[in-house]
Amino acid sequence: MSAPINVESRSGITVIRLDRPESENALTIEMLAALADALVLGERDGRVKAFVLAGSPGCFSTGNDLRELLNFADNGRMDEGIVRCLKTIATVEKPMIAAVDGMALGIGATLLFHCDYVVASEWSVFEANFNELGMVPDAASTLLAPRIMGHQRAFEFLVLGERFDAERAYEAGLVNRIAPAEEVEDIAFAIARTLASRPMEAVGLTRRLMRGERRDVLTRIDQEAAANADRLRSPLARDTVVAYMRKSR
Repeated sequence: MSAPINVESRSGITVIRLDRPESENALTIEMLAALADALVLGERDGRVKAFVLAGSPGCFSTGNDLRELLNFADNGRMDEGIVRCLKTIATVEKPMIAAVDGMALGIGATLLFHCDYVVASEWSVFEANFNELGMVPDAASTLLAPRIMGHQRAFEFLVLGERFDAERAYEAGLVNRIAPAEEVEDIAFAIARTLASRPMEAVGLTRRLMRGERRDVLTRIDQEAAANADRLRSPLARDTVVAYMRKSR
């Protein structure tokens, strides 16, 4: 793949790594397309039993690439590739384990609501900074976060945009396990390998029953995307993104 996404399959596990460390793994449309393609290919491959999603050492992802977001604001529209990737993540039938070391911001945080097990390093931080950008959260997080965290914590996370450290994310139910940074990926892979050793029909059926009907999740992804498209057509959208970019430097 030409996008900075590395895909490796071993022992029935597909490891998908975000590998753009020079930009703190800010997700471009090209990267999101490669991520979606890797999940689709893994779903079709009967040898693949589970996915591990990882970032670079010290950074999982700082969210959408702000320069692309600025371009979206200039054009008054979002790229459909974002919605395609989010819907692919939302409908994956095989277990997904996340290995998070460092920052998980924006979409880098909200996509974790679709993972079945999240291992985070002790110094990882999680933040849904959408409102500060003048946007609404994505990945159906406005539906899933209250279910997982409860309304009050989800409000802190999605609306106030509070930064959660690893311990707070664990207490809120976003993280399953906290580990030293050097152990995060090994633990995530071990969890995936345990799942791969179980009867996959039973694992898949149990997971589907737990996750429930996906129709409401897909509908919410569309609703959030439509809201963000409207936001990007706002005269203030570009100024808000530029102001955030200057603050982030």
